[in-house]
Amino acid sequence: MRKEFNITGSCNPQWHYMVDTRKRFEAVETLIERGKYFTINRARQYGKTTILDMIWRRLSEKYIVVPISFEGIGDSAYASEEALVKTISKMMARRLNSLKRDESLVEIWENCAAKSLNDLSTVITDFCRKAPNPVVVTIDEVDKSSDNQLFLNFLGMLRNKYLDRNIEGMDYTFHSVILAGVYDVKNIKLKIRPEAEKKYNSPWNIATDFKVDMTFHPEEIAQMLTDYEKDVHTGMDIKAVSEEIYKYTFGYPFLVSKLCKVIDEELGQNWTIEGVQTATKQTILEKNTLFTSMTKNLENYPELKQFIYAISINGDVVTYDANNPVMDFASMFSIIKYDERRKVRIHNIIFEEVLNNYFIAERTIANLGKQRFDPNYVRDGQLDMEMVLLTGRDSTI
Repeated sequence: MRKEFNITGSCNPQWHYMVDTRKRFEAVETLIERGKYFTINRARQYGKTTILDMIWRRLSEKYIVVPISFEGIGDSAYASEEALVKTISKMMARRLNSLKRDESLVEIWENCAAKSLNDLSTVITDFCRKAPNPVVVTIDEVDKSSDNQLFLNFLGMLRNKYLDRNIEGMDYTFHSVILAGVYDVKNIKLKIRPEAEKKYNSPWNIATDFKVDMTFHPEEIAQMLTDYEKDVHTGMDIKAVSEEIYKYTFGYPFLVSKLCKVIDEELGQNWTIEGVQTATKQTILEKNTLFTSMTKNLENYPELKQFIYAISINGDVVTYDANNPVMDFASMFSIIKYDERRKVRIHNIIFEEVLNNYFIAERTIANLGKQRFDPNYVRDGQLDMEMVLLTGRDSTI
């Protein structure tokens, strides 16, 4: 059975057509080798989990890689500091056991009696001292917990251990910690909702900036289609099709894979310029998790919505400022991009159309049931019925 284009969950090169990720991974591996703590913060469906899975698959012989996730752990985990500590200990034990690591390392976590973050810090020290290789911990879906003070305290504990390890003999801790989520955890306390308290101090300010470009460029899309063509033999013009896909997606990973999947599975493998355009139109009109997430963010953040409306509908020209929280959020969600002159644009053509449809539909619904009259028939704020009857014209627009 041949591979497919994947638009859900992590990508696996054995099952899915993928772009060549070697350069991206080399940059990630360098950060890990240097013992950096960092956050892979990108928009939804931008390949974050795929990168974490690659860390585990490719580096497990060199490091003890422990991948954990805070998705779906439930509110009970945050009932108290002791509850959170127990939850983390169980996650560590379960993951190490499933990875078939040394039983003595598993037992450290299975027998963990820690009741506080200070206790947990001691257990981490013991674990890292006894581990035969440096320990790398990856934490996925940190957005699920980032607004919880106990979780922020946990990150603060890891930060303190990181700082102490730099003083020889002061502490032992994880060699590298990688968080993954939409939000940049260094700025997670920042709120742009009017009613929220604004805080700028972060427990994760030790993190190194993650500047790896995860966008799919035309030559990378071409490489993925070359792999596909070896299996299917459609005779497509790979360069032309790749550039057309990039034109509409600007390399957004989910959108690239989505268009490819639609062409392959729904359009009879019509790998032409027209096929890409048809797949684009079809994608714009559908409901999917990416578009739902984007519009949900607009609803949740009124200032963000106002900003996006200004540049997408009004056509306002805006210069990007990374220190502006609204622009920072828009960039973090990958709704916008900016050119070499720092002029802000909607990230890609597909997003432009989806946002236009969203704002037009919203305005249409808001006007339902409201009769609009020709201003020529309004006198002193009132509809002049005599004029309407005398002229015999319809007063509505």
